[in-house]
Amino acid sequence: MAADRFAGLFSLPEARAIELLDTPIDQLGEDDSRYTAAAQLAFCPSDESIAALIRAIGNTDASLDNRIARRKAIESLGKLKTERGLAAIASCLGETHDTYTIENAVWSIGEIGTHDPAILDRVMQLLQFPNQSYRAIIHTLAKLDYQPALSAIQAFVEHEDKTIASAAIATLYRFTGDDSHMEQVMEFLYHSHVYTRRLCIQDLIDTVYYPAIPEIAKAPVSLVFRMRGLRALGELGFATGNVTQADLLPKTEQVLYDHPRDLQLIHAYDGVPELPRLIQELYETDFGRAYLATATILEHYADTAGPALLETFVAKAREDYGGYYHVMKLLGWLKYAPGYDTLMEGLNVAEPQFMKSRPAAAIALGELGDRAAIPALKACLDARMWDLRFAALVALEKLGNTAGLAAAIDDNDWMVSTKAKQLMANHPE
Repeated sequence: MAADRFAGLFSLPEARAIELLDTPIDQLGEDDSRYTAAAQLAFCPSDESIAALIRAIGNTDASLDNRIARRKAIESLGKLKTERGLAAIASCLGETHDTYTIENAVWSIGEIGTHDPAILDRVMQLLQFPNQSYRAIIHTLAKLDYQPALSAIQAFVEHEDKTIASAAIATLYRFTGDDSHMEQVMEFLYHSHVYTRRLCIQDLIDTVYYPAIPEIAKAPVSLVFRMRGLRALGELGFATGNVTQADLLPKTEQVLYDHPRDLQLIHAYDGVPELPRLIQELYETDFGRAYLATATILEHYADTAGPALLETFVAKAREDYGGYYHVMKLLGWLKYAPGYDTLMEGLNVAEPQFMKSRPAAAIALGELGDRAAIPALKACLDARMWDLRFAALVALEKLGNTAGLAAAIDDNDWMVSTKAKQLMANHPE
């Protein structure tokens, strides 16, 4: 079924994708794409597709089109997690001049998995070559628990690229249990570069480092990354008894509420910027800057920001999912009543890239205080998104309407169910 859905997206059936991969490059039509063919076959786990991908890896034509198709073939075999592809993928590890091919090969070996010391040693040896994707190499060695790489990885704990240093420190902890440097990984949650902040959350998840939960909750990155960290560590911790649902629920609600006062902001202004500049910074890809702008608007422009926010929303936010999200939250905290229709739009937005704005709009409607939103919020309790159901409960409690919500206690998501139980205990019908 997955293969058919993907084929429909690219209008490329499996048989045609195989044919394209096997076609000599000088015989391809103008609109033929071997890269797309290789991507297609990641969703086609047949023997014929796997064999075609392996043949594509064996095609070492130096043209750019072939190089990118070959890299995609390596990646597709990794996604298929087929051991049949290991030998072909491992044969690419010696191509140290082509770092993109090496990175894909290392990643795919990690996805497929192997205990072959010869392959794992070749992966480890890549750490000795310049300009490699060291983070990907370290992650694969960690994932496959190749402890002979310990000393080689240790050489990267002070690397100038802190995404690499984070991976190295986390892997040392994973291999040895020595957490003496894990505080440094948590410090990367507040690094000036947003990608370092985001990626170290993944390192903390991979090492199952429960002490990081409070720090992740207040890191100045998008709540998507923080929530992923909380849920991953929480669900692992429940199984071992290291974390309880009661412990994690307040952090979940804090992250979903996502007020800048609950974050450790790392940027600062020399003075108070004009409102137009602050609104512009709501559209920054670095959410740390957007959170600072949000906090400054709330502190200095609470009485005047509403109309300007809506004006910019019409002109820009529908094309920018980050800005869209921050406007949703601000309209609620500003209690800007003319924003009601915009919040209702956000509550029901359908485009996938705007999905995180639906819970934001639900919480903002609770903050706005207009009880006309109650029916729409109750309808959200049947939504597919767990965070929208959770946010609807938060908003309905804020609006003082908790009647008829007991069914949420049986929600199939533990966070929603736990929140519903708390709500029923605080507001018995």
